[in-house]
Amino acid sequence: MARKPDTSAIELKSATLEAMRAVLRSDDSTAIAAALDARLGSMPGFFSGEPVVIDCSELPADARPDLPAIRDALGRHALTAIAVQAACDAAADDARALGMAVLAAESAPRAAPAPEAVPETPAPIPEPEPVPASTPEAVITQTQRRTEIIDKPLRSGQRIYARGCDLVVLAMVSAGAEVIADGNIHIYAPLRGRALAGASGDTQARIFTTCFEAELVSIAGVYKTFEHTASGELLRRPAHVRLEDHSDKQVLTVAALATT
Repeated sequence: MARKPDTSAIELKSATLEAMRAVLRSDDSTAIAAALDARLGSMPGFFSGEPVVIDCSELPADARPDLPAIRDALGRHALTAIAVQAACDAAADDARALGMAVLAAESAPRAAPAPEAVPETPAPIPEPEPVPASTPEAVITQTQRRTEIIDKPLRSGQRIYARGCDLVVLAMVSAGAEVIADGNIHIYAPLRGRALAGASGDTQARIFTTCFEAELVSIAGVYKTFEHTASGELLRRPAHVRLEDHSDKQVLTVAALATT
């Protein structure tokens, strides 16, 4: 008589994996490797062990990047490619052959659709229904951004991710700790580790801290690292981090935050 399999040997559960996203703006693997070396060569092992999703959404629809070469280039900086997103069919097959997951493109379109022709006589626009005067403002607003609040110090190696909202930290972020938010980050204590705001791509996100001693700050994937000896004008002062438009690119700026 056949023995019944023991299904308790493994249990499958849903999980959310935090991963970096490498957005390809070229399918030239040599150029990609050189760009990684330029960006990460000065801080070896800084992102050691981080999983990475290779995002092809900004490439032409039929682009077939050299995924083995890109995976190896990431691996040289201790980054592990685990999936490919928004890839063409051929590139998706390449990813599967490498044992990587294939993710669909995000719901947002790559480009805005072409405007439809406007009829000579536009259709009338219906009048909005009046809102009762007694309705509180909290009810009128259908969706409100939630804020996650952390009131305990973060030790080295700890990571907090405020998904889809702002993050407020009321205690110290130690060196080696990391705070991440899809929205803004407010730290009312020393920031000695890493702070990454706008993690889902929000270029308007900002970082505020009352005591700037950061190892790294990032907004929407644009980051800057610091050696404290080279940032004496900001060291231990209130600071404000944001993206600014300079010519044809966005530059991460860190400035002292006025307290009066």
